[in-house]
Amino acid sequence: MKRTKQRKSNIAAKIAAVGCASCVLAGCIGFGFASAGSGASHDIDSFGIDSVSTAASTTDYGFSSEDADSDARESTVLTSTASRDISQGIAAIEAEEEAARLAAEEAARKEEAARIAAAEAAKAEQQARAAREGAADALASLSDVDWSVGHEAFVAEWSGRIDAYLAGSPLFGHGATFAEAAWVHGVDPRWSPAISNTESSKGSACFKPYNAWGWMSSVAWSSWEESINAHVAGLASNYGYSITVANAQKYCPPTYMDWFNKTLTQMKMI
Repeated sequence: MKRTKQRKSNIAAKIAAVGCASCVLAGCIGFGFASAGSGASHDIDSFGIDSVSTAASTTDYGFSSEDADSDARESTVLTSTASRDISQGIAAIEAEEEAARLAAEEAARKEEAARIAAAEAAKAEQQARAAREGAADALASLSDVDWSVGHEAFVAEWSGRIDAYLAGSPLFGHGATFAEAAWVHGVDPRWSPAISNTESSKGSACFKPYNAWGWMSSVAWSSWEESINAHVAGLASNYGYSITVANAQKYCPPTYMDWFNKTLTQMKMI
């Protein structure tokens, strides 16, 4: 009986030992798998770029091909709209500039036509006055001034002719100033240059600085350009279009006929 109990006790002990061994083995196996998993994770981390690539390829960020197509369409529409808006703005600016250019040209044409008409009217009045004075024959030998050619052609022609007349004098090189002033004020372009010869030998003997016309003893100017413009404007406002006997008498009362003949002779040379 006692032997039988001992045998049963030995068998139970063996069974318990086997169970303990099984638990230990299972624990080791589990630890092995855990270690393996930990090693894999460490390997992935150690490669850096590959791990990021792997994560990026396997992570869902919520985008789809439909979203990409929608973004592309929106970008195209915005680009097209911006391009169209800029083009329209440029076209509008160009249209405004063209309209302004045409308006300026039209205004210039009207101004030129008005100046031509005023000069022709002044010339006709001067010729009528000369006829009344009995000096029409004297003035008949003076060639006509053609105002109808327009501003540019007028200034170009008379600039050259006046400078040729003033060659070698202090006033040489100012032909364009004389011509431009004559155009602006509607005065015979030869009149002021010719008076400068009668009064000061073309600016060589001025009694006041830049005063080549013996005009108003108190007047002195600071440049030829200033004095030329002032003299031509003064002729227009105080004497009219061109030389006449009456104008000579007003300009140089003591010897007006001599003054008239000398100045008219010089005008014919231009």
